[in-house]
Amino acid sequence: MPSPGPLAAEVEAFLARLARTASLATLDAYRRDLTRLLDFLEEQEVTAWRQLDAGLMRRFLGGERARGLAPRSLARRRSACSRLADHLLAAGHLDHNPVALVRSPRQPRHLPRPVDVDRLANFLDTPHDGSPLAVRDQAMLELFYSSGLRLAELAGLDLDDLRDERVRVLGKGGKPRQVPVGSRARQALQAWTGVRAAMAAPGETALFVGKRGTRLGHRAIQQRLALIARRRGLDEHLHPHRLRHSFASHLLESSQDLRAVQELLGHANLSTTQVYTHLDWQHLAASYDAAHPRARRRHNDETPT
Repeated sequence: MPSPGPLAAEVEAFLARLARTASLATLDAYRRDLTRLLDFLEEQEVTAWRQLDAGLMRRFLGGERARGLAPRSLARRRSACSRLADHLLAAGHLDHNPVALVRSPRQPRHLPRPVDVDRLANFLDTPHDGSPLAVRDQAMLELFYSSGLRLAELAGLDLDDLRDERVRVLGKGGKPRQVPVGSRARQALQAWTGVRAAMAAPGETALFVGKRGTRLGHRAIQQRLALIARRRGLDEHLHPHRLRHSFASHLLESSQDLRAVQELLGHANLSTTQVYTHLDWQHLAASYDAAHPRARRRHNDETPT
């Protein structure tokens, strides 16, 4: 079997490095995205990465848009190319990231509706049967809502990522962060770590394990959450991202601290958090009236005539 060309070889090197931290779904999606890029570069007779520039990237992404690629998929394709370009820059094949000069397509706002705070509290407080599986599931539920973790972040946790009142996670792009763990989640985690040894295979480092004793996969976690929601009578679809969204919305509603929520969620840009938490106008107006010195009226103000 012939060895891959220099372009494909660097893509494989990048994907191999990405595989250390990314989920399988992300890795598969990036592989498809970058295969499309390689096909395009071959059509353009590009033989070396130093030929990659912003003009080529605009033509590539423009062609993908013309093929009918959805805005969300197009944005992910641009992200895959940009991260590859960062890899090429570090390897000395480029002297800048040309994708950074290409604007990302505007994304439609499809946000999950947060679960009502009282309904979610009642749901989490519903008693379970005390079995190791139920104790594990309760710990996952509490941790999702307590710390706003992504599905991949929770699934990737190891035992030694737990601290007294915080947990260490690897976010998107392998970026580490520390997030606090609330008292109810700490109690649930203590209960789970107390019975985990009965389920975990020897030498398994994963915090959450399945019946086979190995790390619990993404799909299994999603299925357990949906099953628990049905069993506890929650007449709404429950999935990890919805718990993360509820965490962000409820915390922002109480604190009004957008920067803190941004850090807790692991968002690189504040604009992502603003869309994610969809601050409503009443909260914004109340904060403005309370804080802006020119918004507060003095009692002795009179309208000039």
